[in-house]
Amino acid sequence: LTMMSMLPLLLASISGVLTSYFFLGNEVLFSFSLSEGFQLKDTPFYILLGIGTGFASIYFTKMYFSILSLFKKLKSPKYKLLVGGITIGIMLYAIPPLYGEGFGFINNLLDGDHLKALGTTPFDNYTDNIWVVIALLFGITIFKAIAMTTTIGAGGAGGVFIPTMVMGSALGNVVAKVINNLGLGFSVSESNFTLIGMSGLIAGVIHAPLTAIFLIAEITGGYQLFVPLMITAAISYLITKNALDYTIYTKELAKIGALLSHNKDQMVLGLMQMEDVIEKNFKAVHPKMSLGEMLHQSVSKSKRNLFPVLSDDRKLIGIIVLDDIRPMMFDTELYNTVFVESLMHAPPEVIFYETDNMKQVMKKFQDSGAWNLPVIRNGKYEGFISKSKMLTAYRRKLINYSQ
Repeated sequence: LTMMSMLPLLLASISGVLTSYFFLGNEVLFSFSLSEGFQLKDTPFYILLGIGTGFASIYFTKMYFSILSLFKKLKSPKYKLLVGGITIGIMLYAIPPLYGEGFGFINNLLDGDHLKALGTTPFDNYTDNIWVVIALLFGITIFKAIAMTTTIGAGGAGGVFIPTMVMGSALGNVVAKVINNLGLGFSVSESNFTLIGMSGLIAGVIHAPLTAIFLIAEITGGYQLFVPLMITAAISYLITKNALDYTIYTKELAKIGALLSHNKDQMVLGLMQMEDVIEKNFKAVHPKMSLGEMLHQSVSKSKRNLFPVLSDDRKLIGIIVLDDIRPMMFDTELYNTVFVESLMHAPPEVIFYETDNMKQVMKKFQDSGAWNLPVIRNGKYEGFISKSKMLTAYRRKLINYSQ
């Protein structure tokens, strides 16, 4: 990161800290008091929690995009609202803690009061059985991602960060309860696992292990658990990073080529705008034009050696390169007998303005070996991008970025 990119981050951080101190003082977000410190014998269980939160992060991310894609198929907002309302209503009936932001749920688990965290459910008569409690908490782990995404897909407002923490706290508590109740003589702190489960989910879902470690430690004051926080967050991050290229936050940016990365080449390509490199000084020809008409109306007036062949509604049909017609340019007998449609051919590749980013454009040049490629915008011819102009723009942007 350059200093110019660091300054906005620092200003945003300072603003956030000052605002927090102004309204909350030194108050922490979650009430957590450490009753059991880190013990070396618990390390395998924290590794297990890291693996569990890693796979849960993959599930969370894939479920998010899958449900949103389903809602996109519903064109009417009324249908989205109806489907979303019914789905969320069914889930809330079975698992009421899914409702709300989840701060109370997390605090109750940290306090060791799972019954208060679950609240009133249709299964209250069975909560004396610890495995029923475990099943309900696991249900929150599974359905929190579904409820959150359904809310967003149906048109509601909501975020990703807090549901991630709720899901992580539930999963961490489930893992601890399973370990404690397997009858194998193992005993771990459920509060600690609840706390560290949040860190694992955050590290996996947003691909930011250091953020997860310091955030959970800071908002709870739980720096005594720094080692298990690092173990779980690191494992979760490694699993999800290898399984998913992008996070919920970065996938849409990657689609439009606006995702900034530490790779300088990709960074520069992401900063480039396609509009800046499109050239429009090409003389278009019609497929019904004769060779003579093309030579007099286009070739003689153009400084380029490439001619797009367009239909009446400006759709690209093909292209003609000057080399294609050079052998017959001075044969006047062919002027009225040879037509453009018999000379044109398909371009080696086509650039789509709406969907291709600059990285994809560069790859198309590389794969096709062409020096000029046509650009299609809204289904119609827009212009050409030349490799030379694109590389010139790239070098200029690279110089500006490196300064």
